Amino acid sequence: MSRTIFCKKYQKEMEALDAPPYPGPKGEEIAATVSKQAWQDWQAHQTMLINEKHLNLLDPETRKYLQQEMDKFFAGEDYDRAEGYVPPAE
Repeated sequence: MSRTIFCKKYQKEMEALDAPPYPGPKGEEIAATVSKQAWQDWQAHQTMLINEKHLNLLDPETRKYLQQEMDKFFAGEDYDRAEGYVPPAE
């Protein structure tokens, strides 16, 4: 049976991540408070931000921006979205 945690993004008990997604305390915090589904949703949103805003991941300011947006995303705050983005039709 999968381990569950109370997900701060979706405010309910959900399946936990298998391992911390980052090294160190930040990764441990995410693993303890963010569900596998919320992490997958963030990864999809982060990919969209990187692609639509043409972000350079080698730039420390870009990494700082993505960290701030991730924190907002999981906290349920208003987070950045790509202007004019239209999701692909299924």
